[in-house]
Amino acid sequence: MQFLDSNTGADRYIAVVDFNGTLRVSQNFTTDAARLKQAAQNVKFSAVSPIAEGNGIPQLPDMAANFGARTMLLALRDMAKSLSGVPGRKTVVLLSSGFPYNPADAVMQAEVTAAIAACNKANVAIYAIDVRGVGTITEAVPVRQFPDSESGLLTPATLYLSDDSDTNGSTTEGAVVYSDDRPARLVYVQRGGGGGGRPGGGGRPGGGTTGGSRGTSSSTVRAPGTSTSAIVGVITPYSQASNILPTISNGSQNQQILYLLAEGTGGFVIVNSNDLLGGIQRIAQEQNQYYVLSYTPPESAEGTCHTLHVKVARDNTVVRSRSGYCNARPTDLLAGKPIEKQLETQATGAQAGNVAATMLAPYFYTSPNVARVNLAIEIPPSAIKFSKEKGKQHAEINVLGLAYKPDGSIAARFSDNVEFNFNSKDELEEFQKRPYRYEDQFEIAAGQYQLKVAFSSDGESLGKLQMPLTVDPYDAKKLSMSTVALSKELRPLNQAGTSLDAVLLEDHVPLVTQGMQIVPAGTGNFKKSDMAVFYVEVYEPLLTSENPPKVGIQMLVVDSKTGEKKVETGGPVPTAKAGDPVVPIGLRLPLDKLPPGSYKLEVKALDSAGNSTPVRTADFVVE
Repeated sequence: MQFLDSNTGADRYIAVVDFNGTLRVSQNFTTDAARLKQAAQNVKFSAVSPIAEGNGIPQLPDMAANFGARTMLLALRDMAKSLSGVPGRKTVVLLSSGFPYNPADAVMQAEVTAAIAACNKANVAIYAIDVRGVGTITEAVPVRQFPDSESGLLTPATLYLSDDSDTNGSTTEGAVVYSDDRPARLVYVQRGGGGGGRPGGGGRPGGGTTGGSRGTSSSTVRAPGTSTSAIVGVITPYSQASNILPTISNGSQNQQILYLLAEGTGGFVIVNSNDLLGGIQRIAQEQNQYYVLSYTPPESAEGTCHTLHVKVARDNTVVRSRSGYCNARPTDLLAGKPIEKQLETQATGAQAGNVAATMLAPYFYTSPNVARVNLAIEIPPSAIKFSKEKGKQHAEINVLGLAYKPDGSIAARFSDNVEFNFNSKDELEEFQKRPYRYEDQFEIAAGQYQLKVAFSSDGESLGKLQMPLTVDPYDAKKLSMSTVALSKELRPLNQAGTSLDAVLLEDHVPLVTQGMQIVPAGTGNFKKSDMAVFYVEVYEPLLTSENPPKVGIQMLVVDSKTGEKKVETGGPVPTAKAGDPVVPIGLRLPLDKLPPGSYKLEVKALDSAGNSTPVRTADFVVE
């Protein structure tokens, strides 16, 4: 409250955001101290701990996952993305007691990397305060380790800054930006901060942040049989992503996560102090004392990550800057290209396609009346036309998706280019043994739409898919549930490796429960031998209350032709825990109890407070 009294003003906008399992903007940006103080008084804190385990209905393999930690890091990513449209450098003061971080946990490492990359892309710096204050915890100062420039691994580029605001008069300082093995062409430097927090004013050097524009490349390849970017024969996508994580030494597990987020984005951490006001004041003071360095790096392939290091030629100076950046794929890759217009004409035209593909589009709520659609398309391999290029079997698919409102306007769109390269015919023949599954995600508001997707390969194959998409209104104050995603592929998170990095860094959200990533299917047709699974998310706001209820789910499988009940089961959900209003649920489809035929899956959620959701359905076929 004292901080808000002394730091809110006409030229400093502040917002209050509350994380209580989900992200909630308690007060949007304002200069009104009274409104900010009212919002701060109502903030609730969420405990982040591993999920409980248990049984009651057919479960996926029993691997506990720290879903609370994942949702917190996802919330940071979402907040950074929402701040990307706000000009200038943004400061996030993270009040937290942290949570356990295990550097050997590939999933946690990928989540932290994605959060840092999203913040750096949006020019957001995180300043963390350990709210536990003085205790028995001891912390060592984190150390960021970079190769020495003289080793030849780093190519320095020098920019001279004129600092005429120093008390010693006009001086010249040298700033060196290192970017792993890549020369950096510096473009400009801008002083940040100034009176009252506006950029462009005076200040003294010391703390800082660097802003780098990402390189681009049109030479993108995707791993055969997946929708994960890969540079075949050159580099595994995002295999270097963890390099942008700062190296933290000797800290408690809970504080290490705070150091990683702060050091990776150019902020700092305040620990072992009961002077909360003094800590926040230090952060506020730094907003008047930073530089913005910008440079244009050489082009790099999509899916590559690069470290950054800044040095200044002044003794007894500590420089803070973001730790790196990743060159991720854009969400509308074909925007402005002739092929995009061609696909849009084909998607809306009367000409029928010549490819028999299938598509499913389940959705999951991200905020009130906003949903994320997880699109999956299965394309027969014969529709992907290969030719020999530079000694390899090469093919491309261009994809365009459009969601039309009833009035004909476009509510959402995405486009993509997928490339395939195989070294031999044997590799190509192996790829052609199964359908190719394409995945993408996009956000859309509640409403009724027509989803149209067109894709082509080499001008010969044309695929056209269309389906109604109805996103129901979502009230965050009531028990609700997503639609049903069907799947026939599970990936243990501890084996996901760089594929999970690619999903997260491309701003996608994997479907995860009980230590498993569930890959959405593009068809509801299952063989008896398939690992058939369905995934839903239950949204239970009462889990954040003082007396959280039990959450359960009911599953019913009926014969589509006769209406006969085939399988009926239900029970408590082991992934539901107090403090997390989002409950991810993955359950097996009981194919072993079903003869070949067509079926309808009916799912609904309920709680011990007497609430229940409408039934969600999904059609599937047992071959």
